[in-house]
Amino acid sequence: MKLIDPITRFHAELQKIRRDIHAHPELSYEEQRTSDVVAQKLTEWGIPVVRGLGVTGVVGIIKSGDGPRAIGLRADMDALPMPELNTFPHASKNAGKMHACGHDGHTAMLLGAAHHLSQHRDFNGTVYVIFQPAEEGGRGAERMIQDGLFEQYPMDAVFGMHNWPGMKAGTFGVTPGPMMASSNEFEVIVKGKGSHAAQPHKSIDPVMTAVQIAQSWQTIVSRNANPNDPAVLSITQIHAGSATNVIPDNASLIGTVRTFSTPVLDLIERRMREIAQHTAAAFDAEVDFNFQRNYPPLINHAKETAFAVEVLQGIVGADNVDAAVEPTMGAEDFAFMLQHKPGCYVFIGNGEGGHRDSGHGLGPCNLHNPSYDFNDDLLPLGATYWVRLAEAFLKPQ
Repeated sequence: MKLIDPITRFHAELQKIRRDIHAHPELSYEEQRTSDVVAQKLTEWGIPVVRGLGVTGVVGIIKSGDGPRAIGLRADMDALPMPELNTFPHASKNAGKMHACGHDGHTAMLLGAAHHLSQHRDFNGTVYVIFQPAEEGGRGAERMIQDGLFEQYPMDAVFGMHNWPGMKAGTFGVTPGPMMASSNEFEVIVKGKGSHAAQPHKSIDPVMTAVQIAQSWQTIVSRNANPNDPAVLSITQIHAGSATNVIPDNASLIGTVRTFSTPVLDLIERRMREIAQHTAAAFDAEVDFNFQRNYPPLINHAKETAFAVEVLQGIVGADNVDAAVEPTMGAEDFAFMLQHKPGCYVFIGNGEGGHRDSGHGLGPCNLHNPSYDFNDDLLPLGATYWVRLAEAFLKPQ
């Protein structure tokens, strides 16, 4: 493993920053303290700072030479609305909020890269370090773009990175094309007519109508979608009724749809609507069909992915880079940035959880788990990747 020596020597400071952020988690668009920490560090290192894009976003601008090319490096800053079970010293001090996805580590790794790049400007062009708010459902990437991120700070490509529990520390995973799925949610209200349960003939039963819709929806992926196009349609909630002897007026179906392409998503949404409406009509019921598209699929660009793989292999060796990693049905709003700019998103292995300090929760070290903690051993590695990526992209001609 070819880590950059000055970054390795800066490891203790990066760990201190990471653990401070972990102890003070902030939710989407509330990352005021976190963005203050980021802006203060960047300013301390002589890096011009722009604040306010995406409400609490921070952009650092690192220039060297007169090269016209520019690269964007992005980290997310927000935490999750969940309690933390860990009791080690850097556990969350904000009740009901936790860095359970490693955004504290992502922020620290990018700060480590920014510090090195500010001190060793071995590149010709501009590096934009992008600290993004509200990845966890808040569409923070989209908000920064709407606020003029790419217009005010033109860049030729943008890159992102996420830690991945279960993947060995010291390894990376990436693939060209779809790597993470679109995230979408639905809520369908079936409107019937209630009655006494002993007199079902006087009702229009929304419960049985909802059950029929739910069963029929399960044929969409298996019978309408191409088997070569992965998709998930999961009904996660069914709500109806309040008493054992009452047929209710309404029932609701709630859940999520995940796909790797927009045409497949279009197909699933259309068939869900048609099946719900026609099934309800067959039972003399009505439906309110609500389908919300949250994040698009994250699709890596082939050229930039090949470039990232080459950089990664130069750091950890070809055997430690899975260049055809299995895509995941999880979602990530960096997808919005990849819709506007070429780029690549990679996974950095977070290990199996053995890195956690004494006092960690008894649960697994998985993302969005109350026993999770970021692996601080990754800080120099992630920062090294960002630096080598920027230096290679902006290599003096």
